[in-house]
Amino acid sequence: MKIKPDKIKSLVTDLEEVIAVLQNAELDQVHKIEMVHPSFREGVRNLIHYHAFRSLDLKKLQKRLSSFGLSILASTESHVMATLTNSRQILLSLIKEEGRISVPKRTSIKSSVKLQKKHAKDLFGYRSKGRRVRIMVTLPTEAAFNYQLVHDLVASGMNTARINCAHDSPEIWRLMIQNLDRAKAELHKNCKVFMDLAGPKIRTGQLEEGPRVRKFRPTRNEIGEVIRHSSIELVTKLDPGSTNEIQVDLNWLNSLSEGDSIDFKDARRKKRKLFVKKVLEDRVIATCRKTCYIETGTVLKSLSTLEESRVGMLPTKEQSILLRTGDYLRLLKDQVPGKPAELNENDEIVSIASISCSAPEIFSTVKPGEKILFDDGKIEGIIREIAESEILIEILQTKAGGTRLKADKGINLPDSNLTISGLTNKDKEDLKFVVQHADAVNFSFVSSADDVIELYSELKQLQAKEDLGIVLKIENKKSYENLIDILLIAMQRYPIGVMLARGDLAIETGWENMARIQNEILRLCDSAYVPTVWATQVLESMAKNGIPSRSELTDVASSLKADCVMLNKGAYILDTVNLLHKILSGMNTYRDKDVRMFEAIN
Repeated sequence: MKIKPDKIKSLVTDLEEVIAVLQNAELDQVHKIEMVHPSFREGVRNLIHYHAFRSLDLKKLQKRLSSFGLSILASTESHVMATLTNSRQILLSLIKEEGRISVPKRTSIKSSVKLQKKHAKDLFGYRSKGRRVRIMVTLPTEAAFNYQLVHDLVASGMNTARINCAHDSPEIWRLMIQNLDRAKAELHKNCKVFMDLAGPKIRTGQLEEGPRVRKFRPTRNEIGEVIRHSSIELVTKLDPGSTNEIQVDLNWLNSLSEGDSIDFKDARRKKRKLFVKKVLEDRVIATCRKTCYIETGTVLKSLSTLEESRVGMLPTKEQSILLRTGDYLRLLKDQVPGKPAELNENDEIVSIASISCSAPEIFSTVKPGEKILFDDGKIEGIIREIAESEILIEILQTKAGGTRLKADKGINLPDSNLTISGLTNKDKEDLKFVVQHADAVNFSFVSSADDVIELYSELKQLQAKEDLGIVLKIENKKSYENLIDILLIAMQRYPIGVMLARGDLAIETGWENMARIQNEILRLCDSAYVPTVWATQVLESMAKNGIPSRSELTDVASSLKADCVMLNKGAYILDTVNLLHKILSGMNTYRDKDVRMFEAIN
């Protein structure tokens, strides 16, 4: 290629102009660099460089660099200044000249990669052999009582155990950690404990109690023939986890024999009959050939003894509100039970459906015209009117035929300027346990730098150890928009990390924006040498049902851009950890964070 000095000089000049912008940005924010933890000094300097770099339109410069076979600056997050100065030096060597500006020596590309790996190790612990990305697993309640499960998770490649403080209790958490410590000792493996603070999640309140009734239905084939009768267990005390038991009197139960028949009228006043099939020590197994609804107080009559027993107290049936597009819903400020819409005999709405909100403080900040979403975005609405004690919502989108809204479901307000603190009273109480037993705390629903300041203040009061890890969960629109400010404050401690909580984040920022936003978060964190966790619905179908979907497998490949992948609990969690380990290990040689690697193809 014929060298054209004028073109090279012009390109060098453009590079030096970019370098000057980055240097000025660093000078303007030198006070922020001095405030962060010493381990993050180079990281925060590079973050400032990267932020200034991304404020420029560099498309033409990238094309010109490409024509010389140089880096087009597309994957320079962790070494912006080094890449620019290296490209400048190569161009100057072609024309054997010196540059017009002096550039202080900064972290090299090789050193930046080392810093990224060190920060990931200090936060997440040692990686498993053969893969760079760690695996974090959410422990189910069972992990407190089933040591073998915890042992097998550690043996299968779990690097970090996650305990969600939104569930269970300190007693259960303590048992989980004891089982983990035992497994680590037996297997001679390291596994850290990360604990999630529940955070100020906005949820729907309770609904009116449903009927105390249980439905029993026989199994039918494709043409409606009964192929198996429904099974009903008669007991004197209900098992909380059972769904096919009904409670009866002890003396009456003891009077039953195999082959006996029992008459009753179900909740619809239909005549039904039970047939006693087996008498056990503490229960009687009966069957019914037709569908029946048995409620609290139903009278059962034994045809052999003519004695009667009333069905004892059954648990209430979970209620829900069916919402369709075009319906209206009242969101209540007071914590009163919600209820479905009331209809007259002509199916006309007499009173619209209502449900309360767990965070009454939102009523002073939301505005008409703002979007509101329920249950992970399954129901979308818009705020039409706001009164002192309620908000009127028009339902804009549900699935065909309508979607049922239940109690304790998430509410998202992506357009609203909410002022809810990142730490709740429960979080502050849970922190007392966390600082004593965990290696890191996952900070939920952080929205601003002030939230981080509040957390750090609380940790100081609790005299938390200086190396307690902090993971900031980015899961709403404000946290994404404020990420740089959040990082600059968070980096005053070490180690820290960022979790991409993609469920709420997708709802808050829009499904159509999610791919771009998750990549931007990863780039910003890489530029600051802050490790990242890829979370939400990773191999969820596999964990719950034992079979992964194709899209989930593709998602796992994308997770190699992060430093850790989080799995949620499920019946097949062990199989899921094994599969994830194989995928991540197999892809290890093809991608290192955002850099594609090329193996020889036979």
